[in-house]
Formats: sequence, structure tokens, C-alpha cells
Amino acid sequence: VQLQACGGGLVHPGGSLRLSCAASGRTFSRYFMGWFRQAPGKEREFVAAINWSGGSTYYADSVQGRFTISRDNAKNTVYLQMNTLKPEDTAFYYCAAKDDTGFTYTRAVQYTYWGQGTQVTVSS
Repeated sequence: VQLQACGGGLVHPGGSLRLSCAASGRTFSRYFMGWFRQAPGKEREFVAAINWSGGSTYYADSVQGRFTISRDNAKNTVYLQMNTLKPEDTAFYYCAAKDDTGFTYTRAVQYTYWGQGTQVTVSS
């Protein structure tokens, strides 16, 4: 599957952005989808994930209550709605996919397919 992320940009603290990740190539609904981010000089970290149906979602503690992951299988797209953004949310954001086998995947090494990333900058 090929993944294409978009929606990043520059936003003031407290603002919002919605990232999108469009998938092509294989049946999107078979995939467990995740969002990760990587800031300069730091390791890639888990942000949020969603199972194949959208019925189960998972969040890093740092974004819980501020970010919402969702998916539209008819549009082959996963979204990350980011509200109340903070400067520490600044990073490159990546979407990733893995065959959904019923387990929860929050580590980058568990994912098979990656998008190219989109930059999110939170600054005044």
C-alpha cells in the first residue's frame, strides 16, 4: 500500500490542524493505521492509532484529549484532528499501516508501510 500524508503547516499555539493520509494499492480496510511524529534530534514516537473498523483508537498520553484519530474506509483515508496545539507538538508527522491481526500496535517497528511525512510547526 502507498500512503500520502498532507495537511501540515504552521499554526499558533492553541490552534488546530487536521492531517490526512490517503492510501492506495490494496484494500484499505484490512490495515491497522497509526500516526507517529519525529522532532529534530529525537526518536520517532507514537501519537495515535486506529483499528481496521475505526471502533478502537489509541493515543499517546501527551496527546490524549487533544488529538482525535479517525478513518473513512470508503475514501481510503485516515485523519488526525489536532486541537489545542502546543510548541512541543512541532515535528514531522508520519502515517503508517500494518495488516490488522487483532492486536494493538504502538511501536514504529511494528508497522510495514510508511508515508512520506508532513511538517507541523506550532509557533507564535
